[in-house]
Amino acid sequence: QVQLVESGGGLVQPGGPLRLSCAASGTIFSIDAMGWYRQAPGKQRELVAHITSGSKTNYADSVKGRFTISRDNAKNTVYLQLNSLKPEDTAVYYCHGIINKYEYWGQGTQVTVSS
Repeated sequence: QVQLVESGGGLVQPGGPLRLSCAASGTIFSIDAMGWYRQAPGKQRELVAHITSGSKTNYADSVKGRFTISRDNAKNTVYLQLNSLKPEDTAVYYCHGIINKYEYWGQGTQVTVSS
């Protein structure tokens, strides 16, 4: 059974940083693309950042230059560094991964940006 477990969410002031982690566990033969999505109240889930197995990245326009996605293949972990946070970044952030050719989601971690 493969699981994705996120950590690192919380309350942060506008302009502050936060780092999210997502660790994959279980019987893992391959991890292809991984990514982070977010869903704010009353809105649809949207892609925030995506990283391929070869570490090519892409970002939503709203986070370019502020967020950085990275991965540590030895630890089966993907990270999202969030800088210069804005109140509109408030959402539940979900980790997503293609593992053993199947799609998996994490349980989500809340990020709240407020003074």
